[in-house]
Amino acid sequence: MTNVTKFLNDESGAAAAEYALILALIAVAVIVSLQALGNGISNTFNAINAKLPSS
Repeated sequence: MTNVTKFLNDESGAAAAEYALILALIAVAVIVSLQALGNGISNTFNAINAKLPSS
């Protein structure tokens, strides 16, 4: 019974799980921002390309 109590009171893995969740949220934020930035850059180059005279 004491082993079960020790296991239930042990929170050492909780910190690792919290860090993993924070890391996942940061990764999602980076991916979303890079996609938005990539689309903006692509649109800018397409606009410049449209204004250049074709040869």
